[in-house]
Amino acid sequence: MPTRSGSARYEGLGKDGHGWTSTQSGVLKDQRYGFGSRFEDGPGTNPEELIAAAHASCFTMALSFALAGAGYTDGTLETNARVTVDKDGDGFTITSSKLDLKAKVPGIEAEEFARIAEDAKANCPVSKLLKAEVSLTHELEA
Repeated sequence: MPTRSGSARYEGLGKDGHGWTSTQSGVLKDQRYGFGSRFEDGPGTNPEELIAAAHASCFTMALSFALAGAGYTDGTLETNARVTVDKDGDGFTITSSKLDLKAKVPGIEAEEFARIAEDAKANCPVSKLLKAEVSLTHELEA
């Protein structure tokens, strides 16, 4: 399986700093972020917005494949994810990712759909990541 990457650069420190983030594919290239875009209504992106987009797309694809595996051949799935970050002591914690799904799958019963959707929610890779162990390697330049 391929490994995907993203990068970030931050100049200045704290509220006075600002950064840029990019993805390996180039879909995001030097997108600005900082305190204003994360904790206020400033321009730019932020980690929670990117996590929300990743969670919505991962879950929706997982559900699509699960429905196809159950024999369904047509449908439309639209998911909005809302990721919340809250103050936690001296720092912050992502406290929730709320998925809001609108679906149209001809011929499926509500009970079966709910079961398949709950399984996709629990087992999509980003849902699992939000519970994952995080590792770090680092190098400090002089």
